[in-house]
Amino acid sequence: MRTKRFLGLNGTKLQIAIGFLAGMDFLLFGYDQGVTGGLLTLDSFVKYFPEINTLEKYTEGWTRSARSKQSTRQGITVAAYNLGCFAGSIPTIWIGNIIGRRKAIFAGSFIMCIGAILQCTSYGLAQLVIGRLVTGFGNGINTSTVPTWQSECCKSHRRGQMVMIEGAMITCGITISYWINYGLMFADPNEVAWRFPLAFQIFFAAIILALVMFLPESPRWLILKGREEEAKEVLACLMGNETDESFIDTEFTAIKATVLEMATGSFRDMFTMGKDRHFHRTMLAYVNQMFQQISGINLITYYIPILLEQQVGMSRKNSRLLSAFNGTEYFIASWIAVFTVEKFGRRTLMIFGAVGMSISMVVLAITDSISSTHNKTPKGVQAGVAQTVFLFVFNTFFAIGWLGMTWLYPAEIVPLKIRAPANALSTSSNWIWNFMVVMITPVAFDSIGYKTYIIFAGINAAIVPVVYFFFPETTMRSLEEMDRIFHKTTSVFNVVSLAHTEPYMYGPNGELLRSLDDVEDDAVRHASFLNKESRVHHQGNIQYAELYSEGPQYAELYGEGQTREER
Repeated sequence: MRTKRFLGLNGTKLQIAIGFLAGMDFLLFGYDQGVTGGLLTLDSFVKYFPEINTLEKYTEGWTRSARSKQSTRQGITVAAYNLGCFAGSIPTIWIGNIIGRRKAIFAGSFIMCIGAILQCTSYGLAQLVIGRLVTGFGNGINTSTVPTWQSECCKSHRRGQMVMIEGAMITCGITISYWINYGLMFADPNEVAWRFPLAFQIFFAAIILALVMFLPESPRWLILKGREEEAKEVLACLMGNETDESFIDTEFTAIKATVLEMATGSFRDMFTMGKDRHFHRTMLAYVNQMFQQISGINLITYYIPILLEQQVGMSRKNSRLLSAFNGTEYFIASWIAVFTVEKFGRRTLMIFGAVGMSISMVVLAITDSISSTHNKTPKGVQAGVAQTVFLFVFNTFFAIGWLGMTWLYPAEIVPLKIRAPANALSTSSNWIWNFMVVMITPVAFDSIGYKTYIIFAGINAAIVPVVYFFFPETTMRSLEEMDRIFHKTTSVFNVVSLAHTEPYMYGPNGELLRSLDDVEDDAVRHASFLNKESRVHHQGNIQYAELYSEGPQYAELYGEGQTREER
């Protein structure tokens, strides 16, 4: 059974290969986010898309109404990508279950290639917008599928770090896009200055297309489709040749129980408020994703070259160079969360990030007001320098507190039964609010100037008490522990205190901290969802859950001191 079927790899090496491909997808996601902003002010770009240019040298003497229309069209053009992502994320829950994770990722990457071709060959605004919509649709499929595929193929130990690394790959893609834009800026007014950056995303998509079908399908999806022998074979390859056969059988039984439990959920269940408090937990996931976007991060990610050029007064060359350094610093800062998320917890990082982002936005409002009022004077130049610095500072706080958090927290807060529909809803929240921020940014700066920063400063300040009073800590909590916490919850106001006082089942290294009786619920739940008769008995310190109709080889062993990874 345990043969090297997938690119000659199995075990840890195979899981690394899956992680590499997942990282490549998030890198592509980040590249798409960062590439457009650096192209909007190029002469060769404005030549073909004059309808969306907002540069003063082109719009001098225009009425405010005319400038506002330009800003609106620019916002819609840039944000069309996010609208496409929203449209792609919604049907993915059904697409992924029908055709499988790998085929969904292949389809998403192929669609992104089509969108990239449409963009880089555009000679008119309509084609550019359609290209961005198509690219976004493919990315919506990918970003809704890849985390699920990776989590279903890889071990769950240290899941926080794994997701935070995905967030770091987003910033890596942003950084690459900024440096490519900077390097090709010198080719302007040759069209290659903007056509090549838009086409280069095909390179990352091609890597995904070339490899994904040679890697394993999710064993959970195979079980869902009744292909159980193939699922066992894949599971054996993922665990490696050194894994004991009985342990593979145990894992297969647990996975099968989980799949059957998730298959019972529906969109309607998300809006129920029984003992599991589905609606409460769904709203926490939705709001968590929303907070990431309304913080204002994509105001900077998408438009920082324009902010530096039009607000700070930098030259085109220096604005692109500083944007590239900003992306590089953003990438470096994102790794802080990888090493702190399990140590300090989710709530601490979210509150820390929101406080820092709010303060940064206040400083950006003050400095932008001064630099615009005292343009090209020593005072205005100093304010411009401070404004540039705090664009870096804002990204740092966001990278630590919120970059990867919204891909992690929703998965930890919702129960298995509604995980699939709740994930679809929360992901759509990310994209629709992303669309809103990216669309209104040019209009807001054109209409109210520095006050745009004040709005986002207030939003980030409001995030702090909401997280403090309503978001329970999920660090070192299993799904079963979160279920118990919400079973004891009587209102939205006491879930945080209950999560704080509820004893932990596992320690920081996954070691069992509580008595074996507390683990019994897991075995009973597995047996229940397998619809088999079960008998649980104790022998010494080891608990057996024997599923007789499946055979004794499926007995789950819960040994005192066993880690979650060993189980």
